Amino acid sequence: MKKIKEFVKQYMIGLILSFLVCVVTVSAITYFPSNQTTYDNSNTGMSSTNVQDAVDELYNVCVPPIPLGDQILEKVSTVITGNGLYEDIWESGRYFYKGINVNNYIKFNNEAWRIVSIEPDKTVKIMRDAVLPNRNWDSSGSYGNNNWARPATLNTYLNGSYLTGTLNATAQSQIVVKDWSIGAVTADNNDLKEQINEESSNKWNGKVALITLSEYLRSNSNQSSCGTHSKSQDNYSSCKNTTWMYNDETWFTLSPRDDSVSVYRVNSNGRTNSNWANISNFIRPSVYLSSELQIVSGDGSRNNPFQIEL
Repeated sequence: MKKIKEFVKQYMIGLILSFLVCVVTVSAITYFPSNQTTYDNSNTGMSSTNVQDAVDELYNVCVPPIPLGDQILEKVSTVITGNGLYEDIWESGRYFYKGINVNNYIKFNNEAWRIVSIEPDKTVKIMRDAVLPNRNWDSSGSYGNNNWARPATLNTYLNGSYLTGTLNATAQSQIVVKDWSIGAVTADNNDLKEQINEESSNKWNGKVALITLSEYLRSNSNQSSCGTHSKSQDNYSSCKNTTWMYNDETWFTLSPRDDSVSVYRVNSNGRTNSNWANISNFIRPSVYLSSELQIVSGDGSRNNPFQIEL
């Protein structure tokens, strides 16, 4: 016990001294500004050559950058009705953009992508705004196989030639490996919480995939009429008008049906039905952006999307 107390004491002293060094160092530089003064940082690994840049660099060393998810939460006020960013009621720490006109555009891979959610670890899930050409979700057997982790044909493509051949080097460096929910969903269910549990019952670890069926449902601002698979099916003609994800195309989700051959998709008419995995549909890739990225400009609108850099 004595050793533990001594360790804690020394640790706290170290933290205090580190903080004081930062404060004293920055203060020492800022008290003596001069236009003729240069600052040689060659021995510190930093690159500044003038006093102001030196102050900025030392400040960044002392004060860690704000995680990407928190930056968005600082810029965007959450809402409880209408269009905007909502705190999720089903999974603690997640935030979802809901509604038809939301400022969730982000420039990634020199393309327009959309922010789906802010995650509890402050990574940010995004999806491509425009669809990719038609592909099979899986092409094995007579109907395909809906096990994404097998791996499915689309899994191999997205994490192979698409990742390394279509995403540029900067975009590749901005992605983090995450656990994706690939559990099977009961058809036409009326319990979103249980559906989320079903999806979360099976995980796949990787870089590029698709959004889940529940994430499509959670992008709808009209949860009373469109917030479950059953309700969305019954009211599809109006539900498509209260989600930014609908785009007049038919595209795959990541979620398999509770059989071995079917996967869910969003149809051009707004319905979210399932079909065989070997049927060709459009693709909207999704990735998780690192929490270490920084937003340098933009407000999330279509004409002024969030701009990020390492």
